[in-house]
Amino acid sequence: MDIEKAMQDPAKFFATPDAIVDDPLLTREQKIEMLHAWEYDARELMVAEEENMGGGPASHLDLIMNAMHRLRVEADVGHSAPTKQGGG
Repeated sequence: MDIEKAMQDPAKFFATPDAIVDDPLLTREQKIEMLHAWEYDARELMVAEEENMGGGPASHLDLIMNAMHRLRVEADVGHSAPTKQGGG
């Protein structure tokens, strides 16, 4: 697996956010960065859907938040997409 590419688009490399948390080859910091990237993408999809621009539902957002909770990490509100749910 190309870690740099997985950092940019974790959904392409992992079936679920928990798969990131459970991967023994990743550092905690890599896991957190990937979950934040996945959260940002999910929230952007929510924005697009809210504005009737397509995008579809925010896939896995609850699973992402649960995976972050497993790592004892809060949502990255400072870098979240501008939504009611994510700040901005």
